[in-house]
Amino acid sequence: MEIKIQSLAEIQEAARQFVEAMGDNTVFALYGKMGAGKTTFVKAVCEVLGVEDPITSPTFAIVNEYRSDIAGELIYHFDFYRIKKLEEVYDMGYEDYFYSGAICFIEWPELIEELLPGNAVKVCIEETADGARNVTMESMA
Repeated sequence: MEIKIQSLAEIQEAARQFVEAMGDNTVFALYGKMGAGKTTFVKAVCEVLGVEDPITSPTFAIVNEYRSDIAGELIYHFDFYRIKKLEEVYDMGYEDYFYSGAICFIEWPELIEELLPGNAVKVCIEETADGARNVTMESMA
């Protein structure tokens, strides 16, 4: 699946399309360069999923927890950019999150790829020459 986002004004519609395509999947590994829009896209997706709380980057907290006001479901948003060793991820109890059945959005998954569940969905966000974004979604299995 591919979604093209021409401008920030289109991000809510792109997030809605993404949510429709999520299916029963719960773990989403977001790949993209610094500044590609990973956090902005997760914020829009969380809004579509009914999160009313402020949605911010978990760069320093490593994980933020949200709850959908529509379904009451938990949503975890990870940013592993600052992770130096896998032991840090073990220590935070990543399995409790990844295998909880809650939705997990993971930024910088390349730093912890060996820990990702086999059913994780790879989401790539790439900036094009004209400043638009291409969002692709595919199984990692």
